[in-house]
Amino acid sequence: MKKLFNIIFPVLLLTSTSGFAQQTPAGPQTEAITITGAMAHIGDGTIKENCTLVFEEGKITALGGPEIETKGQVIDATGKHIYPGFIAPGKSLGLIEVNAVRASNDQDEIGDIIPHVRSIIAYNAESQVVESMRPNGILLGQITPKGGRISGTSTIVQFDAWNWEDAAIKMDDGIHLNWPTTFRRGRWWVGEPRGFLPNKKYGEQVEEVVTFMKNAKAYGESGVSEVNLPFAAMQGVFAGSQRLYIYAHAEKEIMDAVTHAKEMGIRKLVLVGGYHAHKVGNFLKENNVPVLVNFTHSLPSFDDDDYDFTYKLPKILMEEGLLVGLQNATASNFQTRNLPFYVGQVVGQGLEKEKALQLITGNNAKILGIDTDYGTLEVGKSATLFISEGDALDMRTNQLSRAFIDGRDVSLETHQTVLWKRYMGKYEGK
Repeated sequence: MKKLFNIIFPVLLLTSTSGFAQQTPAGPQTEAITITGAMAHIGDGTIKENCTLVFEEGKITALGGPEIETKGQVIDATGKHIYPGFIAPGKSLGLIEVNAVRASNDQDEIGDIIPHVRSIIAYNAESQVVESMRPNGILLGQITPKGGRISGTSTIVQFDAWNWEDAAIKMDDGIHLNWPTTFRRGRWWVGEPRGFLPNKKYGEQVEEVVTFMKNAKAYGESGVSEVNLPFAAMQGVFAGSQRLYIYAHAEKEIMDAVTHAKEMGIRKLVLVGGYHAHKVGNFLKENNVPVLVNFTHSLPSFDDDDYDFTYKLPKILMEEGLLVGLQNATASNFQTRNLPFYVGQVVGQGLEKEKALQLITGNNAKILGIDTDYGTLEVGKSATLFISEGDALDMRTNQLSRAFIDGRDVSLETHQTVLWKRYMGKYEGK
């Protein structure tokens, strides 16, 4: 009986989580659409007042003022705001639905060095967590595996699709490497002091990573016929067709990781996290390494840090001349929907609003290598954008009325909006 319960309960739990199905993905754009009268936030640090924007067959064909001729369906957005779709890097969205149900958790595979594991294969386009991104303007994301030393390969997707094949806009864009840490937290439960302790195995762990990467490079250069999947998966990093995303925080970790990668000829590097990146800003600029800094709503890691250090770190890095994007890799997946409000917090630290907006639009697109088509409102780029009633970086006013992905008019209904309408009706009726 107990065995039967152990089988049936997870099935029932999974069934209950899918009681509200994902909204049906939108069909292809069939007619030209013109948006008039709005303030357009381009995503490159500029704005256009009283903007007219036209898009056809999924591409922006005209962008300017009232002099632009309207075509097809006309949307009057006077007093409203147009934004490029926000981009969420470094998340396992669609790989995990219910943390307590192991069968719904595909974000971490068995093994420590597994670059050949492709996260996109396990991506669930019908995830309720994924659909909850759209009402806040987050229309694109990088689906990233977690765990281990080399977690695997990520893919960039759009958030309105039937399946992973439809969702993918850039397949296997990069490999994710969790660089060894120079310090670790004391395990108080085995008698170690609390706080940070030196990682005595740091050198050994670095050597393990470097040896693997050297062997992978030698494998690619040797032309051997026997296939080694982990080594083969690394070849795009050495060839420059993929990025190497390095998760590191301390000064030594950052410098060691970048130095070793450059010595092996890896040209496209991205630092993820970078808690102390501001201390090695010149080094990162010299090596052309952008930073995907962690989200702002977290506590400082060290006692001598400013109390508001995490809130102002993106501003500090941008003022040092680094290419900076914002991600929340260490937060729960559902918190990704708050990404624009984390950017709003950076504005509260003094960064000019349109520059802060770049953290999740133009800058993230450049860092992920999708800026040819996404990230900014420009003629020739994808019509992946949304209309908000107010400031999209303020949770009080970011109320979307329309959203488009590649020109497709996508639904803004989710499990959350269904519940909101249900209970608003209950209480408004009293």
